[in-house]
Amino acid sequence: MRDTRRAARRFLAAVEFDDVGALLRLLAALGIAALVAFLPDWSGLDAAGRRCLFILLFAAGLWASEAIPAFAVSLLVIGLSILLLGRPDGVFAAADEPERWQIFIAPMASPLIWLFLAGFILAEAAARTGLDRTLAGLVFRAAGARATAVLLAAMAVTFVFSMFMSNTATAAMMIAVVAPLLRTLPAGHSFRPALPLGIAAAANLGGMGTLVGTPPNAIAAGFLRQAGNELSFLEWMLLGLPPALVLAGMLAAFLLYRYRPAGLVLDRSALSTVHRGASHAPRWQQGVVVLVFGTTLLLWMFGPAPAAVVAFIPITVLSVTGVIGVAEIRQLRWDVLILMAGGLSLGVAVTETGLAAWIVAGLPTEGLGLAGAALAFALLTTVLSNFMSNTAAANILVPLGAAVGIGFSGSAGLLPVVIALSASTAMCLPIATPPNAIAYSTGELHSRSFLAPGLALAFATPLGTVAWVGWLLPRLG
Repeated sequence: MRDTRRAARRFLAAVEFDDVGALLRLLAALGIAALVAFLPDWSGLDAAGRRCLFILLFAAGLWASEAIPAFAVSLLVIGLSILLLGRPDGVFAAADEPERWQIFIAPMASPLIWLFLAGFILAEAAARTGLDRTLAGLVFRAAGARATAVLLAAMAVTFVFSMFMSNTATAAMMIAVVAPLLRTLPAGHSFRPALPLGIAAAANLGGMGTLVGTPPNAIAAGFLRQAGNELSFLEWMLLGLPPALVLAGMLAAFLLYRYRPAGLVLDRSALSTVHRGASHAPRWQQGVVVLVFGTTLLLWMFGPAPAAVVAFIPITVLSVTGVIGVAEIRQLRWDVLILMAGGLSLGVAVTETGLAAWIVAGLPTEGLGLAGAALAFALLTTVLSNFMSNTAAANILVPLGAAVGIGFSGSAGLLPVVIALSASTAMCLPIATPPNAIAYSTGELHSRSFLAPGLALAFATPLGTVAWVGWLLPRLG
């Protein structure tokens, strides 16, 4: 018995589990995923779909329970996808297509990853040159020193920017702005998680407000245009902005209640002590950062090039000019990039194996009516978007929703619009959206920090969007 206990301790030390509880959580996630995926007779789900369902449930359990680090779960997802799926039909690659497995590692080079990298480099450059302290000072002067006002101002600015530019870029920019504010608070202070969580929520919700706010909006608008129900820029704002504002207000109220900043006054003078003792970068470097930051922001907002292409401006210029050196590159949160790559890879697996289509096919829409079908699709969109790209979820569900909507009398455009809006409200997990991952990268949040606001949005969004869009859309036509 003593030898058994000694061997068990050696095993736990080898796999670097902090405690037995972590191992138990991992085994529980593994067992539940295997039972659900392989034990029932899932009609219409082939072997590849079952394996993908297992990977999806196993990863979700690990991300939710934090049994192992989040980036390690992403690597596990990629490895299991290659091992268990091999290629989309679940059969290992044939001799005539030996490289098919690469679809699961292609997300490592996704444009989204480069967009993330640009955000991290901008944030690191701002911190190194002191630009973050300057921006933080502007926020202080606009909102005052009370924590409540700072939180609301940060969410409002993030929300407005994300209506016209990438929510990823917006979240990265605002996290860089508020980082000095977080450092003025003691370690473990109850208010520290509120700012990054509020910024992530505002960045996710702001994209609902305009056609250019997020790709799912454009996908839905494209289907409506093909059906002869084209919506103008202003009409989409009328449909998307009011529910987005209501949801953002709900989240702000929740954060103020949950983290209770009432009466907390942030110390402005403490900003002068941030980075005290660190080497001061030349003033010309701060000028370079300001120029690059402004140019990148304007191009993200108004430029014709994709955001990922624009991302190479800060990556290249700040590296070549020496503003970002070897030390700063090593300090970037590469684990977050791995985290997002795993989420994208999971989205590929769910799509290519047909699991997502199988889930949708099992949705009972008959007898629900138009409003009931819209509620069901909204809830399903929110659920799927928590585990895969919201753009990928929209690509799958908008065509199906449009097809289902045609069978109902009334506003057939209700389902595509509701699906697009619901895709922006998934934030139960760190990998649910890029802003979540950026907020998670601050180190102020746990995976479970996203669960309560994410569940609130999952229930409130279908009801709010279906009611508002269902009432307004026929009047716009």
